[in-house]
Amino acid sequence: MFVLGYSNVVKQTSQQVNQRKFRRRASLQQRVIAAILCAAITAFFGVFAVAGHHQADMGRWLGYCGFQQTTGLPCPTCGMTTATLAFAQGRIFEAFYIQPAGGLLCSVMVVVAVVALGVAVSGVYFRFIERFFVEIKLRYMILALFFVLTAGWAVTLARALAAKS
Repeated sequence: MFVLGYSNVVKQTSQQVNQRKFRRRASLQQRVIAAILCAAITAFFGVFAVAGHHQADMGRWLGYCGFQQTTGLPCPTCGMTTATLAFAQGRIFEAFYIQPAGGLLCSVMVVVAVVALGVAVSGVYFRFIERFFVEIKLRYMILALFFVLTAGWAVTLARALAAKS
């Protein structure tokens, strides 16, 4: 009987220690930053959703691709705006088809917005966020972004070359 009671105490204590390692209380500054980040991403997709709904010419607002006009081939970011428009309107698979890198980046932005919303509303700051930025250096994030853009460009370039044939 005594051993059973002791094991429950040890189990509860170890679970409390693990929970403290996994999450902690967010500071006011962290909550404000998370709220601003969530609001900015939501506004970004909101602008694109409204623009897509009203069929606005985004090239007029963001500029047309000079690389494509000069060479006739898509640039590394060609299709990003169209993919973002499709993603913002809920056509997620179409966004990945139009520009795979655009669909992936939009998906990452949605995940970031959801986590930021959780931090802002609940006040719980997850340690994995801190560990992510400490363990994964900025240069690796830039390198990963470069590879994602390069892979997306390879797909759109292959489609453009196939369409010319």
